[in-house]
Amino acid sequence: MSGVSRLQYSTAVRLIRVNCTGRVDMAFIFQAFSKGMDGVCIVGCWPGECNYATGGNYHAFNMVQLSKRLLEHEGVNPERLMIDWCSSSEGIRFANLIDEFSKRIRELGPLGKAEGVDPEELKSRLEAIAKLIPYIKLAKKDKLSLRFDDLQKYEELYTLEEVDQLLKEVPSYWIDPEKCQACGICRRRCPVDAISGDKNLIHVIDQNKCIKCGTCYEVCPPRFHAVHKLVGEPVPPPIPEEERVIVRKKEGHRTAGYGN
Repeated sequence: MSGVSRLQYSTAVRLIRVNCTGRVDMAFIFQAFSKGMDGVCIVGCWPGECNYATGGNYHAFNMVQLSKRLLEHEGVNPERLMIDWCSSSEGIRFANLIDEFSKRIRELGPLGKAEGVDPEELKSRLEAIAKLIPYIKLAKKDKLSLRFDDLQKYEELYTLEEVDQLLKEVPSYWIDPEKCQACGICRRRCPVDAISGDKNLIHVIDQNKCIKCGTCYEVCPPRFHAVHKLVGEPVPPPIPEEERVIVRKKEGHRTAGYGN
């Protein structure tokens, strides 16, 4: 209605339309900040009035509270992230929300500079968090699925101490070359193609690509138990390419290659 009514609001914003606030992923927020946006404002249907009857706005509000704690943990003022409500017929309210948010961001100043953090360092921190979003969503899936009619309960759901502990417990996944049978299951199931390997070639996880989702750990056949979850310890370096070849006897046992 703001556009139809020719209402004016701040030109400092870039509007991105989605069908529902429930479609706004946490990764979108951190990608926006890591690319230099000074603030992110999410505006959706009023709680209880979701057009898709999915409660997406409740999910979005929950997700925003966790995102605020993550931003605060990385030294970003959480006031740079806002979520509010507006129906499609409330053009004046929408324009006012945008103007008020733009004013708030101008008062806070440029991202990083206002926080006293080097912009490049902050960008690196935010990109690191964006990479961990799959792990964070998996670790907090129970809380992220909660729904309260009282929105204030969401604001009390996450603490800085909880986020700090969460980020200290980030796991790494490593394929034990002595146990890998090159079955290829983990490689095929990896959502980001972080695992290299082929038939009769010991598989290796690229730690720079890995998003810590744990899929490889879950799908590795129990009889092999080749994928290990490491917390608080370094990942062993990958073995040399020439030692990754597995030579088998006809009955399927390894007779050469790494560890033989």
